[in-house]
Amino acid sequence: MITNVATGQVVNLTTNSSGAYNSGALVPGNYRVHVSAKGFSSADTPITVLVGNTATVNVSLQIGRENEVVEVRDDSAAQVNTEQATVQGVLDEQQIDNLPVNGRNFLNLAQLEPGVQIQDGANFGKDGYSSISFGGRFGRTARIEVDGIDVSDETFGSTTTNIPASGIQEFQLSQSSLDLSTELTTSGAVNVTTRSGTNVVHGEAFGFFRDSSLAAALPAPPGLSEPFQRSQYGARLGGPLIKNKFFYFLDAERSLQHEQAPVLVAAPFEQYSGSFSSPFHENNLMAKADYQLTQSGRAFYRFSRLPQMEG
Repeated sequence: MITNVATGQVVNLTTNSSGAYNSGALVPGNYRVHVSAKGFSSADTPITVLVGNTATVNVSLQIGRENEVVEVRDDSAAQVNTEQATVQGVLDEQQIDNLPVNGRNFLNLAQLEPGVQIQDGANFGKDGYSSISFGGRFGRTARIEVDGIDVSDETFGSTTTNIPASGIQEFQLSQSSLDLSTELTTSGAVNVTTRSGTNVVHGEAFGFFRDSSLAAALPAPPGLSEPFQRSQYGARLGGPLIKNKFFYFLDAERSLQHEQAPVLVAAPFEQYSGSFSSPFHENNLMAKADYQLTQSGRAFYRFSRLPQMEG
């Protein structure tokens, strides 16, 4: 029996004659595996399932009464995934919350993996969006998926939508062109899963503030200073509508940026240097509903409002 700790989802399985079993696809999260057999003590093992990864639990039962439960904890588990021949890395929700990401662009998380760089979408004709370069390859070839749906722009190669960083549960970066958890690609792929509600109501409110008075000065003509200010704030809330069955999740994030963009002219025409106002406002809204159909079937609906960017 495999139980999702957060949502109470239960998957009941029976091993074959050799003791092997396969749960099929599971929602990323923390699980508890309960193994029992007649004439043996039962065993409980915790396991974390990561997006795009195969999780393995091997249990040896001891002879005893079935009502005796042995808590199994493998603190010496290998940190290398021996089940998949894929070069990849996964960031969980705790890491995403605690890591400082400039501008809160969710793709910036990819730069934590070696050999990965962010490419501005303006380089290939799409302002306001980003793509990813794997090992120096052009960003047009990267594939980006959110909740199993490809959100890559087929023309420019960047994303077609932005996801609020506060709404991300796990972020997987795969540098293999044959990773079955994503689409085929000549370079690599990003696989994102968004948060869902659980049996416990949970939420968060946050605010970030940057100001030129607290940071290094922007380039400016002699004798002048160029002000800069950015505020980013938002909140999220998730919980149950029907315990163990139906869940909701809401997320909203807003960015406000005020900047005087400098225009520097070289000598002998430096007197013509100046600046212009370059404001930026963006809203990210997301709502998600999850329903457990059967022990192996799940349906969800996610609504995302594309960012409204104002200049």
